[in-house]
Amino acid sequence: MNQSEIRKDFPLLQNRDIAYLDNGATTQRPKQVIDAIQNFYENYNANPHRGAYTLSMEATDIYENTRNKIAKFINAKHREEIIFSKNASESLNLIAYSYGMENLKENDEIVLSIMEHHSNLVPWQKVSKVTGAKLKYMYIDENFELSDEEIESKITDHTKIVGITHISNVLGTINHIKKIIQYAHKKGAIVIVDAAQSIPHMKIDVQTLDADFLVFSGHKMLAPLGIGVLYGKKELLDKMSPFLMGGDMIEYVYEQTTTFAELPNKFEAGTQNVEGVVGLGAAIDYIEKIGYDNIIKQENEVVSYAREQLSKLDYLTLYLTPNEKNHSSVISFNIHKIHPHDVASILDAEGVCIRSGNHCAQPLMRYLGIDSTCRASFYFYNTKEEVDRLVEALNKTYDRFKKYIGGNEQL
Repeated sequence: MNQSEIRKDFPLLQNRDIAYLDNGATTQRPKQVIDAIQNFYENYNANPHRGAYTLSMEATDIYENTRNKIAKFINAKHREEIIFSKNASESLNLIAYSYGMENLKENDEIVLSIMEHHSNLVPWQKVSKVTGAKLKYMYIDENFELSDEEIESKITDHTKIVGITHISNVLGTINHIKKIIQYAHKKGAIVIVDAAQSIPHMKIDVQTLDADFLVFSGHKMLAPLGIGVLYGKKELLDKMSPFLMGGDMIEYVYEQTTTFAELPNKFEAGTQNVEGVVGLGAAIDYIEKIGYDNIIKQENEVVSYAREQLSKLDYLTLYLTPNEKNHSSVISFNIHKIHPHDVASILDAEGVCIRSGNHCAQPLMRYLGIDSTCRASFYFYNTKEEVDRLVEALNKTYDRFKKYIGGNEQL
């Protein structure tokens, strides 16, 4: 499929005259995903695992077949290693409470990167306070990357858990996950990979990576809001206590005691977001139809062009690695003395949608010595023309403010 054919699959891109460059927050949905959800509600809507009648059993098949599809998609060894959640944040909280709280003790170490999203940071602050474990950080170098020396100095024989984002949602830096996992395992630690920003853009094989846990959100990869995935090695999940209690995660309930269901049901309490699961399955079908090779090719062309064009704007500060092969589809930047919210508002008036703020990464912002950034994030349906539209809008923004930013005015 060529670019124009792909864009026709996305109704919002046809219905709105905008350059949508906030894919790091959420992607648009192709009509194939929207149609799959509508088809479910029109023809299969029932509660999975709840009824002995045909419609409920059909809904169960749809739900569980999507689990099989996801297991194959990331090459999980067992289908039971796929747990449905609301999003990557809930998946990370599940790991923190069900694994971290039960396996850490005083003076154990949790090692994170300074690039982590709050969802892979705040839960570990809680775990460290409750268990007495120490929380340590790996810091980035001048190229916005983690050096081998930093990784090896921070992950020690006392390290029990390493939490690492595959791709930074602020910097677009692609971390060397496999190398980190290998080194952490050598030290006896387990590794939790936040793949929310990577799985939309590249093929992930959990067995090749040897990840202990890996999480992602559907809405960043063409699927509906409110559906996420936790992958965990079966031997780890089997030993963990349930995170949420309620319907469908139990085996037997007595007045004083309860036994729990086997995997994966043990971690899926209550009625699930079946609509989201259906949409995620359709999104995976669509991604596989396009192919990761084509996704990578298209993104590389557009992001490389964006790097080139934005680098020409001498009023911008760019926060990205100079090494393109270690950089994904996120570009953060600032115009000196102009608040990112002001920049984003003016760009919006020009029909260009970007993110402004701290991007749920306040510790990283403080480490960089800033409060917030503007962020343009791309997906395979974006075009070079949209990059030109971004640059034109930035020039207009700068022209509007430049008479002020030469002095000491507070903007």
